[in-house]
Amino acid sequence: MEIGIDSFAAAHNQANGAVNSADALAQLLERIEQADRCGLHVFGIGEHHRKEFLDSAPAVILAAAAARTKNIKLTSAVTVLSAADPVRVYQNAATLDLISRGRAEMVVGRGSFTESFPLFGFNLQDYNELFTEKLDLLLNINKNEVVNWQGKFRPALNNQAVYPRPYREQLPIWIGVGGTPESFVRAGVLGLPLMVAVIGGETHRFRPLVDLYREAGKEAGHAPEKLTVGLHSLGYVGRNSQEAVNEFYPGYAETFTKIGRERGWPPVTRQHFDAQAGLRGALLVGGPEEIAEKILRHSEALGGISRLTFQMDNAGLSHSQLMNAIELIGSKVIPLVNQ
Repeated sequence: MEIGIDSFAAAHNQANGAVNSADALAQLLERIEQADRCGLHVFGIGEHHRKEFLDSAPAVILAAAAARTKNIKLTSAVTVLSAADPVRVYQNAATLDLISRGRAEMVVGRGSFTESFPLFGFNLQDYNELFTEKLDLLLNINKNEVVNWQGKFRPALNNQAVYPRPYREQLPIWIGVGGTPESFVRAGVLGLPLMVAVIGGETHRFRPLVDLYREAGKEAGHAPEKLTVGLHSLGYVGRNSQEAVNEFYPGYAETFTKIGRERGWPPVTRQHFDAQAGLRGALLVGGPEEIAEKILRHSEALGGISRLTFQMDNAGLSHSQLMNAIELIGSKVIPLVNQ
């Protein structure tokens, strides 16, 4: 199983107070280097257009990381394709693949925040239709150097070449999904790998949706080994369970209470957190042995996963705490899981 990190390039650090944005990005690059040194398999950068995050241009961050790393895969997590130009998305990723000599990937999705739609002049009512059309164009470009394509939201491409081409013949493109059945089916029909974001609830409840993905892929004629599933989970690894909970909970509660005010969720309570961090909950917060066991339970609950990524830096943890967590994932969690 591949195990890695997803980051939203948080601009605020609860442990040290507000930090300079340049320093925050410098620390993020240090963490990606740490992940590479410690043997993690993948590092992803999200995409948001909000004050609290510095990841509005993920390809730029990943390119900087590519020049400072040797082995780790570098991916978006996710590219908000609905509000982007697929040609530019492809060109950025292909350039990253050249810089990293074949380590670039993409996870594309519709995004859970919607601020990019008015920012780039798109109508939120076209949410689904935009993604479907732009994904079709992106996949077309990935397969063909010379593109012939026509859609509703973008001028047609007639015998148009798209450059640069990546280091490899094609870029790996994953579909990032939340809880919409149609999204799981779409990924299966297209035969694309699936990255499931489970940030709350109980992971096993997503099994029917993952089964939908695998059934749709099988009916479309795709080989089972092509229908791979990854899991994105909030989490943090400390030296032991109590340390991890004490360090992670305050920032987690602050962040998700704030998001809850925007979305109509109730404030986070310690009781809610403990349930989420418990045996069946989605949060991966604890010591290395405990987290390795929980990763295996999550994999079993979903019928087998090939990749798991931790989302840690939205809980206000300090740079040193995150560096230590990455070291524990590399030295303890990965060997335990893969044994």
